[in-house]
Amino acid sequence: MPDASFIFAQSLSGLTAAMFLFLIASGLSLIFGVLRVLNFAHGSFYMLGAYLAWQVVRWAGTGPGRFWWAALGAALGVAVLGGLVERLLLRHLYGKEELYQLLFTYALVLVISDAAKVTWGTGQLSVSRPPGLSGALHLFGTIIPHYNLFVLLLGPAIALVFWVILHRTRLGRLIRAAALDREMLGALGVNVSRLYTGVFVLGSFLAGLGGALVTPVKTIVPGMDVEIIVEAFIVVVIGGLGSFWGTLLGALIYGQVLSFGILIFPRFSIFSVFALMAVVLILRPWGLLGRPLKA
Repeated sequence: MPDASFIFAQSLSGLTAAMFLFLIASGLSLIFGVLRVLNFAHGSFYMLGAYLAWQVVRWAGTGPGRFWWAALGAALGVAVLGGLVERLLLRHLYGKEELYQLLFTYALVLVISDAAKVTWGTGQLSVSRPPGLSGALHLFGTIIPHYNLFVLLLGPAIALVFWVILHRTRLGRLIRAAALDREMLGALGVNVSRLYTGVFVLGSFLAGLGGALVTPVKTIVPGMDVEIIVEAFIVVVIGGLGSFWGTLLGALIYGQVLSFGILIFPRFSIFSVFALMAVVLILRPWGLLGRPLKA
């Protein structure tokens, strides 16, 4: 039987993974909730955020705060790319069959993947932890890296900011209205096209930020986009597509199930996550906190 400190360490590991996943999956869920687009390229934006952060850190040399500037610059760069993709390409597919949107976003995955390989090669890249967060904290017999602690605090902070924006601002009211009835919102004189672009930019920003922040704890390699998009889809399916709090709940559940699944069933840890998703789909196809889509 594992001791309490080991269980505590496993739980923290699951929470750290959950916060990274929440950061990425929240953008994916936001885009689906408003635009009704299953964006397979969201994982590619995450990968681009990681590569861009590495590139900016390399250019910045030993400048102060280079990692934070790199993370912000990478997220903004991905956000601009997302805005261009939505403005110039994706918006022509609104109102058409979902299959066209799926094929288009999957094509983006292939294009961005090849572009990344041509630009940065196929080798493994990494970024050092920022100097201010390179140490560790000893708590209940467990060593917690300061950077992991920062990620654990960042997740709830972003959740709180999102809640304030969605429920206490005019922009949030427009976003929630667009998710419920976009036609009525347009009839009231709101520029739904501009709102769509803004939502897609915000979702892309979150994907790029997640990719940049994961670089100190995860190697940057081609194919990391496919891995993360599978995990992000599992999270939003469990929590409920289009549900912000469902995404947070799904990320927390995913992180803990995976972390303790490795402890209990080392060879079947991934199976436990997919089994959980299957159970949710059977009992509640719209997710734990989602709502059924209108026919």
